[in-house]
Amino acid sequence: MDKLKCMQVFAEVAKAGSFVAAANELGISKAMATKYVAQLEAHLDARLLNRTTRKLSLTETGVGYLNRCQEILEDVEEAESAVTHLQQNPKGLLHISSPPFFGAYHLTPAIAAFSQLHTDLRFNLTLQATAPDLIEQGLDISILLDSLPDSNLIARRIARSEVVVCASPDYLNHAGYPETPEHLPSHPCLSSSTLGSDNRWTFKRDGTSIVVKVNGPVKCNMVGAIRSAALNAMGIALLPSYIIGPDLRAKRLIALFKDYEPAFLDIHAVYPHRKHLSAKVVMFLDFLCERIRPQSYWENWATPIDNPDIPNT
Repeated sequence: MDKLKCMQVFAEVAKAGSFVAAANELGISKAMATKYVAQLEAHLDARLLNRTTRKLSLTETGVGYLNRCQEILEDVEEAESAVTHLQQNPKGLLHISSPPFFGAYHLTPAIAAFSQLHTDLRFNLTLQATAPDLIEQGLDISILLDSLPDSNLIARRIARSEVVVCASPDYLNHAGYPETPEHLPSHPCLSSSTLGSDNRWTFKRDGTSIVVKVNGPVKCNMVGAIRSAALNAMGIALLPSYIIGPDLRAKRLIALFKDYEPAFLDIHAVYPHRKHLSAKVVMFLDFLCERIRPQSYWENWATPIDNPDIPNT
């Protein structure tokens, strides 16, 4: 019995929830995948999976064994990485999750550029608005905005983004410019729950903070939808510059209250704690940070950048 191969197949079946999906991912037949798991269960004299006609699920024993399998498989991958010099030639599959807008317009171009340098590396990118469970989803890296989960995950700040109060020229020409934040309650304001701004916006000037309660016709968990509403003159929005940098530069949106201190949104990459982080993770994060820094390219509102503008949708 190839114990390591059995563990690999079992881990993939548990992750996919299907022998067919796991077999396709590993490039083997369903029958072979079933055989490997059966051999492992026979060797352990324990049932690891509950099988029904509709789905697979882990037994209590299977849950504990899966955690150990994943640790062992990661250790094997790290050992092979050291031997085969993956520091110079990363290969394999890199699983990443990201908020939808950041993933589509900033992470995907970075992945494309990195892939040209390392052609043996493949990517699986998941775009989701909520923070994922890295272990459960088998992720190598997750991009998170602002607040970080209280966990044993390792976080690395890769960038920050100014949070800007803005509106379209059409809206301002019709409704007028609010002279101070205190005038915002008389304007329709557009909020995104994912930014934590909700209906209370905070402003600082000369060491003093004020909180303004706002209301408006649109509240959404997707910041891209708030940007679209602002571009369509529905009201005043609070949005990060990684989304609206090109809009500000093209004057599709106008920044307000420039005499107040800017607020910033931190953008982190988080990954599971490991004794030896795999080379593909380290190299990609280094590449991503170098691409975005020293000053995040989306902050340069007044000058052109090499990265293409976000479409005016």
